[in-house]
Amino acid sequence: MDSNTLEYPVIRNQSVVECVKNWIIDQMIKGNLRPGDRLPTEAELCAGLGAGRNSVREAIKQMEAYGVLYIKRAEGTFVADQYDPKMLSPVLYSIILQHDSWQDFVDLRRAIDIGTLYVLIGKHPEKEQLLELKKALQNLEETVSADHLDVKKITEADCAFHNEIIRLTDNPQLMTLSEYINRITVPSRERTTEIVIAKGEIERYVHLHRELYQIIRDGKKEAIEQAVLNHYVFWEKANQEQA
Repeated sequence: MDSNTLEYPVIRNQSVVECVKNWIIDQMIKGNLRPGDRLPTEAELCAGLGAGRNSVREAIKQMEAYGVLYIKRAEGTFVADQYDPKMLSPVLYSIILQHDSWQDFVDLRRAIDIGTLYVLIGKHPEKEQLLELKKALQNLEETVSADHLDVKKITEADCAFHNEIIRLTDNPQLMTLSEYINRITVPSRERTTEIVIAKGEIERYVHLHRELYQIIRDGKKEAIEQAVLNHYVFWEKANQEQA
């Protein structure tokens, strides 16, 4: 990285810390800072950005906490060159802060599910690769066939099924994002399961999971969107009743 290629702005309207963070991100987007590059020294950043040392240090500290930067003692601060799940922590926090917006959750998870299915089918998984997904489906079927329907166990089986779909994409970013969404949506999914059981619609619930499995198995891209829309009917109704 040639420090002469870095572009320094005049800080206005934002806190100095936020401006330093945004500058680092902007330089990464433009390719002026690449994975593995060393950042300019604190003194250089202070001079270039017109920022105080404390502000620069705080910005770097926050970016390190996000997994975007890392510090090597006696060598300097570097742009991360490997994926770190911490990079999505701010995304999770922003979602938690808006936890009352259930429709946003539905839309977000539905969009992720549709995109995930397109990605997975595009990879043309072999039958052997789908064995674990088939086992997850069978586990869900067995769980809802028990004499006593356990809401938590059914929800866990549901999560395991969807997690296996994500795992098959072999995409760590997608897996991490989906893990966050799953963690946040478990309470509402448990409520949905309770309503499904109460209304005697558990077989329909399982059928929708079978439908997703068959679409993946048969590579039916044209059926993805409608299947996902159908899949979310129960969850949307449950959240509407809760609202």
